[in-house]
Amino acid sequence: MVNSNEVSDYLNLITQAFDQCKKMLNELNVVKVNTEDTAGAAQIVASKGVRDTGAIASSRAAEIYGLHILSKKFQDYSDNVTRFLILAREPIIPGTDKPHKTSIVFTLEEGPGVLFKALAVFALRDINLSKIESRPLRSRPLRIVDDSNKGSAKYFDYFFYIDFEASMAEPRAQYALRRLQEFSSFLRVLGCYPVDINL
Repeated sequence: MVNSNEVSDYLNLITQAFDQCKKMLNELNVVKVNTEDTAGAAQIVASKGVRDTGAIASSRAAEIYGLHILSKKFQDYSDNVTRFLILAREPIIPGTDKPHKTSIVFTLEEGPGVLFKALAVFALRDINLSKIESRPLRSRPLRIVDDSNKGSAKYFDYFFYIDFEASMAEPRAQYALRRLQEFSSFLRVLGCYPVDINL
């Protein structure tokens, strides 16, 4: 973590988070070296012990590797968040002993109120949605409503990404997804993980 006043003599910068810090990196005019992750970048800087190299990393990484933090909130946007996923070949069903968040992706057929129905399966079971995003499907980004192609309405097919605050071990989450599956053309659970309530 660096700032332009204190780092004018820093020549190298090691991190993978370049896209999240473009403005400051352009101001500093530093050489960028890619690493596998930001904590790994901090470890490299610490192990080499050179004073002309910095890393964009968490304050926890600085603490672990004995580095000095030169600047906090180095990213371009203060609400920027990086998410990490753990992948497994076999599903691991979490418990209900602490708060969990579940991430899903689904598609819907076009029709009146279909998105409302999709969101209602959660509201009716008192499940809070913490994130909703939509992305056009690459395979069918644009659809024509009628086959004549004469002045017809056009619309996009979308993937909907939702994070909701419930564990897959909870019956209400299972019922909500079972109901959503009845009218979605595609549904996949991306993961279920404990929520860090200390953030």
